[in-house]
Amino acid sequence: MRVILQRVSEAKVEVKKSIVGRIARGFLLLVGIEEDDTLEDVQWMSRKICTLRIFSDSEGKMNLDLNDVDGDILAVSQFTLHAKYKKGSRPSFIRAAHPDHAISIFEQFCDQLESDFGQPISTGKFGAMMDVSLVNDGPVTLFLDTKNKE
Repeated sequence: MRVILQRVSEAKVEVKKSIVGRIARGFLLLVGIEEDDTLEDVQWMSRKICTLRIFSDSEGKMNLDLNDVDGDILAVSQFTLHAKYKKGSRPSFIRAAHPDHAISIFEQFCDQLESDFGQPISTGKFGAMMDVSLVNDGPVTLFLDTKNKE
């Protein structure tokens, strides 16, 4: 499982010009699922995200987490995070999970986030063509990968 986490001051997702998810301050998560992702990946990723201290405290140090700043989460499925582009100019998405598996893992991930975070999260619409808008705060952008837990 791969996640691009962006600390945002606001973010939204639209499908066919209709807003399906919106947050103010918090995390926009672009989530890529692989075929071999499991509940263990879901749990690790959710715990990591919910405990990250990447908001500034009164001294300007990244020392606060989402709960400390009353933040929100917007999670958007993003199969293109598993693109392979070594050969040619057209990426291959062979590593991305089949939709049946990806939907299940993405839903488990969102449920786990809500449980670990302690409140509902917003999401995009799985498999839809989405317009994602954000204001990156900082900017702060992190790449997390359950296969490379550094």
